[in-house]
Amino acid sequence: MGILKGKTAIITGATRGIGKGIAERFAEEGANVVFTYASSEEKAKAIEADLNSKGVKALALKSNAADYSACEDLVKMTLEQFETIDIVVNNAGITRDGLLMRMSEENWDEVIDTNLKSVFNMTKAVQRTMLKQRSGSIVNISSVVGVKGNAGQANYAASKAGINGFTKSVAQELGSRNIRCNAIAPGFIETEMTASLDEKVVQEWRDAIPLKRGGTPEDVANATLFLASDASAYITGQIIHVCGGMLT
Repeated sequence: MGILKGKTAIITGATRGIGKGIAERFAEEGANVVFTYASSEEKAKAIEADLNSKGVKALALKSNAADYSACEDLVKMTLEQFETIDIVVNNAGITRDGLLMRMSEENWDEVIDTNLKSVFNMTKAVQRTMLKQRSGSIVNISSVVGVKGNAGQANYAASKAGINGFTKSVAQELGSRNIRCNAIAPGFIETEMTASLDEKVVQEWRDAIPLKRGGTPEDVANATLFLASDASAYITGQIIHVCGGMLT
């Protein structure tokens, strides 16, 4: 018996890295999972089949979280298939790194729309359903960069700091209806994306972390599972740092 048995979760951007780890963990704990992807249908369908093999219902849908009407359609399709939506994990995100003096307006807008506006879109789209149910857990994937900043990532840091403020505000608005909203701020997480980086640089990053290692998608997934489940029923409006002590 998983702690999410009978619950339905929407996870945006779940074909790799952290999002994929969360989808797998949720399915292992009994949740039906609807997850979105942006481009690779083949990869998404393979993940869908893998999740279905765990004895839950999984559905991969191509959807752009930065598009408000697409998010409304996603919620509608999920309700048609599963009738309820108990959990939303806002994970969709991109980077367009560069120093501010070289950052184009397009690079700024793209990151803000995908990382921050998407959280507004999905939360707004699912709000009515959760209000009607008088229950729900929204988990937003932020970043330690949204707390401490990072040179060359002004757009990304601003989007993640925005998520933190949005999370705290929504928690105050929806708490009286038993809807919780929290954020997770991962630190250096080792994924497919970091595997292509220079090993010496990666080792220097590991050495600077008190726990002396990078995090895994599973580390983030376990924290997300806790916030999504009834085990965290009295926790809302919080930013949980999953960073190995990088921020103290």
